[in-house]
Amino acid sequence: MIGLFRFAGRVVRALWRWLDAIRRTVFNLALLFVIGAVVAMFFRSAPEIPDGAVLVLSPSGALVEQATLDEPLALLTSKGSEGGQTVLHDLIEAVNAAREDSRIAALVLHTDDLQAGSLSKLAELRTAIAAFKATGRPVLARGERYTQSQYYLASIADELHLAPDGFVLLQGLARYGSYFRGALDALGVKVHVFRVGEYKSFSEPFTRSDMSDEDRTATRDLLDAIWGHFRADVAAARKQPAEAFDRYVVGYRDALAAAGGDAAEAAKQAGLVDRFSTRDEWRAYLIERFGADADGKTVRHVEAATYLAGVRSQRQGAGERIAVVVAQGAIADGRQPPGVVGGDNFAQMIREAREDDSIKAVVLRIDSPGGSAWASELIRRELELTRQAGKPVIASMSSVAASGGYWIAAGADEVWAAPTTVTGSIGIFAMFPEFVEPLKRLGVTTDGVATGPLAGALDPRRPLSAQAAESMQMAIEHGYQRFLQTVATARNMKVDEVDKVARGRVWTGEAAAELGLVDQIGGLEDAIAAAAKRASLERYSLVWPSVGLSPGQLILQRLLGFAGIEPGVQLGGGSPIGQMLGRLQREVGDLLNWNDPRHLYVHCLCEAP
Repeated sequence: MIGLFRFAGRVVRALWRWLDAIRRTVFNLALLFVIGAVVAMFFRSAPEIPDGAVLVLSPSGALVEQATLDEPLALLTSKGSEGGQTVLHDLIEAVNAAREDSRIAALVLHTDDLQAGSLSKLAELRTAIAAFKATGRPVLARGERYTQSQYYLASIADELHLAPDGFVLLQGLARYGSYFRGALDALGVKVHVFRVGEYKSFSEPFTRSDMSDEDRTATRDLLDAIWGHFRADVAAARKQPAEAFDRYVVGYRDALAAAGGDAAEAAKQAGLVDRFSTRDEWRAYLIERFGADADGKTVRHVEAATYLAGVRSQRQGAGERIAVVVAQGAIADGRQPPGVVGGDNFAQMIREAREDDSIKAVVLRIDSPGGSAWASELIRRELELTRQAGKPVIASMSSVAASGGYWIAAGADEVWAAPTTVTGSIGIFAMFPEFVEPLKRLGVTTDGVATGPLAGALDPRRPLSAQAAESMQMAIEHGYQRFLQTVATARNMKVDEVDKVARGRVWTGEAAAELGLVDQIGGLEDAIAAAAKRASLERYSLVWPSVGLSPGQLILQRLLGFAGIEPGVQLGGGSPIGQMLGRLQREVGDLLNWNDPRHLYVHCLCEAP
């Protein structure tokens, strides 16, 4: 028996030595990769851009304001960010540089990998591409098929190609929500809601079985306005009357029948595409027009990421800088990771920009539906202090800057928005679930003692007392007045004037400008130019602070960029069921970020189409 134990011990020690050798080998290889990548970053030369090259834009995954970095292990599995990410400003910067670069002969769009992009982001990119077109150089696009977002981007091209077996799917806009009142009643769960503003619909899924009339009216107006921009932009780019576009969208079945069921032919007959081409025909067509690379197999071209790296390496940054701070995601209290706007670390980032003498202005880029009222005010106050320190602050609204997203914009000297930005939703609410009945059905009761009427009042195992409910409603009323006063002061309006356009209602950026909630209509480039003008800067460079990244993650982000790996790329793909479960996981994660210390929230139940 002793001999058996000794043998087993030798096996375990040998196995451990083998595993330890593998571990050291893996870490040594990783270290060599890091060292090699760092050395290469410092000594690499700028890529050669051939004369007459085609700049190729191939956005993939979601179009975002700032990329978030997944954990290293997630990058190697299918648990990365769904579909990957493409930073909007990188594409715009590449197109703007190409506009002034005589080496670039044309621009080519490949949209097949674009999975998500709100209308306002795509419109900003289209604006940059239209400026490139104005130089007289062509823009061409091809897709195996076109979803609505893909087609909106591609429609700016002079020539639009579609695969012979492809389609153009234009459905319009819709917003359908799930309502849980029936399920909660069946479970015996009671949800107490405290709010101000008849249009503040965030709590409705928990208290109703259908959409309220107020929410239906506001949503209809919002979708109609955004869809109006979509159809007008596409009709103008395709040089067609908007009515022809409407006939295809509304009468798609008839258009398909007229084309014998051929979806590609139906799109061509409707004037939505110009030509059909297979992949090899497309390559041959581009080579014929613009010439071939040295290998003779592909068109003379440069990818946007490679081109932008070359442009940035040759550009000498000015000593004076403008900081572009990106508020992307829900707003939560405390320190939060990228993808969530943490009140503490975001306020710290603004404070550091204010105290940096080389930074002369701050541009706040907002893509957030709001969240914690406490964190929103913390961020707004830091912006106000930055203005008081003599540094201009310009707010630039992306797809969504509503509720808490609008609250933080109130800290800026100027507010810029896209025509289709979803903004407003000036209101406040709180929710409290009560689980007394479900616990009673399980035979669980709650009893105890307290030293005051509010002690234990917010225990979901106990009924909410009338005194606690009245106290909560008074706090909500006060919070709403605080919100109104903050906006009124920032916008130089009277409180009752703000109240008329508040009440929790959402507006497009265009409507908000007419109502006095926004100063100017324009994109991020316009907001940066406005900041430079206020700071009297002729030459400047941009700095993009990253929130919540550790030094190790920052190094990893640089290395991944050098290796050509986009942050958050999902290598394993995703099934429809996986995508649905992933969305559910994100929504549950959002609820876990609801941590306002007073349980008061300025959040908009809205997504940008």
